[in-house]
Amino acid sequence: MDVLVLSGPRGLDEAAGRPVHWYGGPRTADRVAARLGLGLLEPPDAWLARLPREFTGRKVELTTLAAARAARGPVFVKPSSDKSFPAAVYEHGARLPRSGEGIGPHTPVLVSEVVMFAVEYRLFVLEGRIAAGSRYAAHGRLDVAALERDPHERAVRGFAGRLLAAVGDSLPSAVTLDVGLVRDPDTGRERWAAVEANMAWFSHSYAAEADAVLDVVLRAAGPRALVAPADRGFLRPAAGAPPVRAARC
Repeated sequence: MDVLVLSGPRGLDEAAGRPVHWYGGPRTADRVAARLGLGLLEPPDAWLARLPREFTGRKVELTTLAAARAARGPVFVKPSSDKSFPAAVYEHGARLPRSGEGIGPHTPVLVSEVVMFAVEYRLFVLEGRIAAGSRYAAHGRLDVAALERDPHERAVRGFAGRLLAAVGDSLPSAVTLDVGLVRDPDTGRERWAAVEANMAWFSHSYAAEADAVLDVVLRAAGPRALVAPADRGFLRPAAGAPPVRAARC
């Protein structure tokens, strides 16, 4: 395969008319997808909020940035599908950003209870199975290691397998799934939970096996004409499409 870094109109002209796969940010993807004939798969904005609590371990709500600003007390808030502002624990809703690229009152966001993840993992999923995986954080700090060398590998695969068996049809055939071990700071009780699902074409691979990651990315962002019927409902909408409706777990 040829690799082209898209740095301007000239690169776009060179790629147009050829079968193209994409790895990069969603804002640029929105600008070039039509010209390149890309079919970009992504999980629904409300996916995490719709999961049964047995898989989230916490209350999660999909709402708008304007509504999230009314939250009182510490809350974790993140953009539902891009990086328009930092995903973080905010002291209260009024601390959320009010301006910036991609930020507006109708920006969809996920709001959840604050929990402590002792360790977190990224899994590249292809057709409902884990193709590759990596630990990426411990106690909120970057801590990278291949899943195969992690002491929790069996538990990670077991939890993710149960989740995918139960709700795998709510995700596209190629996607990333982040899971983690939640630890209660008061009782020390631990449980596995879904962190989030993301577009494989905009996900860091960390220490996951590169060839397997590439298989997932190629499926997640390739020629639109080749998107399977079962995946068409997961195609990223065209820029300017109506905002999603709020959904609660």
